[in-house]
Amino acid sequence: MDRTAPAQAAPAQAAPAQSLTARRKAATQLEIARAAAVLFTEHGADQVTAEAIAASAGVSLRTFYRYFRTKEDAVGPLLAGGADAWQQALAATTGDPIAAIPAVIEAQLTPRDDLAREGLRWTRGLLRAAVDDPALLTVWHRVNHDSESRLQRIIAGLAGDAADDFEVRLAATAATDAVRIGLEAWAAGAGPDTGPGSPADLATRAFAQLSRGIALVPEPTGG
Repeated sequence: MDRTAPAQAAPAQAAPAQSLTARRKAATQLEIARAAAVLFTEHGADQVTAEAIAASAGVSLRTFYRYFRTKEDAVGPLLAGGADAWQQALAATTGDPIAAIPAVIEAQLTPRDDLAREGLRWTRGLLRAAVDDPALLTVWHRVNHDSESRLQRIIAGLAGDAADDFEVRLAATAATDAVRIGLEAWAAGAGPDTGPGSPADLATRAFAQLSRGIALVPEPTGG
């Protein structure tokens, strides 16, 4: 398979409109998630209660538990948001997914505005807090597991019917782990948001190593 040709963006498709109720629910979840992220980053997850998160988000404790089972679950939407964004970007490409993934990862992990930089700071704080908090680490692992499952379906769709299922799974695992490892390595150190040592740099380097030898479509055999 030729991996030298750059992937091209497919025609944009309009996302299905959300109902007002769904938009309000998503906004409330995100507000709670942001409040939890700030508190976890400032104090450590073990020093923060669900009551404190609810108060900071301006909702009742009953509302908090309507959306999340535990205080650690509250940051799930923030941790999953980045994965959703870069997978949607990958799904909008055409051509070889393996060739497209590095550019998509780099674009999505490179902050373009203050909001994106703030999101990275939250991620760094949460991943540092997760090191000493098994429940928070479980949320992070679950986010990555769910991300890998979705990515597997996206790659399979891009690669077409001739793709080898095992190679597709390898590619999804390599991409998911590359982003995870890149973010974790960056969070553990003092690297910058952009350039060498940034999440985008570390994740694309990791994917180059992890994806080596993956061939989504078997080479035709002579006969």
